[in-house]
Amino acid sequence: MEYKIEGQPLPVVVCQLNAGENMVTERGSMSWMSPNMKMETTSNGGIGKALGRMFAGEALFQNRYTAQGGPGMIAFASSFPGDIRAFDIRPGRELVVQKSSFLASESGVQLSVFFQKKLGSGFFGGEGFIMQRLSGSGIAFTEFDGHVMEYDLAPGQSIVVDTGYLAAMDATCSMDIQTVPGVKNALFGGEGLFNTVVTGPGKIYLQTMPISNVAATIRPFIPTGN
Repeated sequence: MEYKIEGQPLPVVVCQLNAGENMVTERGSMSWMSPNMKMETTSNGGIGKALGRMFAGEALFQNRYTAQGGPGMIAFASSFPGDIRAFDIRPGRELVVQKSSFLASESGVQLSVFFQKKLGSGFFGGEGFIMQRLSGSGIAFTEFDGHVMEYDLAPGQSIVVDTGYLAAMDATCSMDIQTVPGVKNALFGGEGLFNTVVTGPGKIYLQTMPISNVAATIRPFIPTGN
């Protein structure tokens, strides 16, 4: 499989498949394809894995596209201004990503739910409790909101992130939450009550335009019905 990502700030990844090669994607992610791409809806691993994907923010079933009778082409476009990133997933190089960021992958990549060990990350950390884990072997494509900043964290090194800005991290990183210090800061500072703390070792990916923040910004300008 060969691919090309282009079209910022609304990117698309165009994949060229050899005969017999296939890709897995979430429902509604395919944008255009050649006529010889066959689609099959599948639980992709049984009902257990399907339920796990559902808890991670994805659909219960996935679509598998296979090139039949010769080379095929399939494209996956982003749903929001931002970045499409390609990751080479393999044993020892698993990735943890925000909910609903999985776009498509080669069939050897497995998508599952990722639970943080500390429950506080789930109840208060926004994306902290239930995220998606990409494992197995193959190329996976994810879409992030806005521009993406990368940081390499050394063992024990931490960074404090406002909820929603954490797009992805190596599975070797850990995550917890901390309260905003001071009652006045928490109530009137406009930054919420909690922040996410990510600790290395590993690389993290931060997004500059979380779609939840965009929705909150434009909500006051949307007319309401009578």
